[in-house]
Amino acid sequence: MGVKNFLYTAAALAPAAMAQGAAYAQCGGTGFSGSTSCVSGYTCTYSNAYYSQCLPGSGSGSSASPSPVQTSSVVGTSSSPSSPTSSVPAGSTTAAAAGNPFSGVALYANPYYASEISTSAIPSLTGAMATKAAAVADVPTFVWLVSDTAAKVPLMGTFLSNIRAANAAGASPPVAGTFVVYDLPDRDCAALASNGEYTIADNGVANYKAYIDAIKALLVTYSDVKVILVIEPDSLANLVTNLSVQKCANAEAAYKECVEYAISILNLPNVSMYLDAGHAGWLGWSANIGPAATLFASVYSAAGSPSQVRGLATNVANYNAWSIATCPSYTQGDSNCDEQKYINALAPLLTSAGFPAHFIMDTSRNGVQPTQQQAWGDWCNVVGTGFGVRPTTNTGDPLEDAFVWVKPGGECDGTSNTTATRYDAHCGLADALKPAPEAGTWFEAYFEQLLTNANPTF
Repeated sequence: MGVKNFLYTAAALAPAAMAQGAAYAQCGGTGFSGSTSCVSGYTCTYSNAYYSQCLPGSGSGSSASPSPVQTSSVVGTSSSPSSPTSSVPAGSTTAAAAGNPFSGVALYANPYYASEISTSAIPSLTGAMATKAAAVADVPTFVWLVSDTAAKVPLMGTFLSNIRAANAAGASPPVAGTFVVYDLPDRDCAALASNGEYTIADNGVANYKAYIDAIKALLVTYSDVKVILVIEPDSLANLVTNLSVQKCANAEAAYKECVEYAISILNLPNVSMYLDAGHAGWLGWSANIGPAATLFASVYSAAGSPSQVRGLATNVANYNAWSIATCPSYTQGDSNCDEQKYINALAPLLTSAGFPAHFIMDTSRNGVQPTQQQAWGDWCNVVGTGFGVRPTTNTGDPLEDAFVWVKPGGECDGTSNTTATRYDAHCGLADALKPAPEAGTWFEAYFEQLLTNANPTF
């Protein structure tokens, strides 16, 4: 399908925003200054000290605030190559996922991300910028099944119900949902900004398995809906390069057990899964790429070689180019200086180890190349970035299933407040935009940077 692929906007599939907090909007949390009440039918539901969110339920709830329930909405591409499409018949009992799962579908547009844009971004903008911001809300962006609480998992059911209704109404191409599984115990073991709710010491593995079981129950309930999952960003990559960090060393066995459990339990006919594989500047180095392939294959095999594991996701929440003519100075020493070089170097190693070598790449924030990173490992709110290519299957490489938006641009990577519990030094570097709020909360200045520098433009 071309750029006119069937489009479902968030407005078409979610309640309209009103004067109070919109459906799925943030309504409380540390540093939050917006409305603490919600539109009719939604309650301000506490997640933790950082997040509360307007979730379905009667009443007008108390104050709290959500973290990134990053969601994805139905979209074809609006100004990029053709967008993902798939062959699942609307209304079928089971949506079988085989081959490239992005082929023949339209992706579900993220109501939560759209609500952030409509309530936080657009009121701050005028003229062309406001119009462009509204267009961003229609780009499919993955839903992150986390707001530092597994209580966010039921929201997945709301979105899958919306997708089922759209497909039953004759959506053509049919709509698929895209989600990120992200709640490991002792999560983000080599950094601080995205530490999660579970700890290994406090029943974390069992809690994680219950989180996965809850996701499975929804996927089974909505077996007629095709779903694409990215599994645990940063987790296995940390086990390749950061076992010298004590927290990562302590978490190694739990990470493997949990990821293996996730991909075996979620191995359902309507599901396609991509394990996270870091990016070229992380695992693409000659010393890392072989051990990375070995680890992915080992976890896959230990889980029983699940048939619905399609491959790997790269560049999640990062900034790398897909293909760049001249390797930037900050990539010096790594011949795999872009994501295409990285996956083409990794693929034969995966194949020989028995792991399926298919890939997707997050292009949500890679529109400006080269970046202004002073070091390739600088990941926090990097200055000068822009929105990248919209979701599409037109990748030009048979290994690459699709370019997708996994990271909702405008949600913060981490706070620059040095006194904050989750402050990470990367967020205080010279190439990090400041001042920045807590990870997952709305960062208006960063959204405007991405919008101004978008390539292609909106």
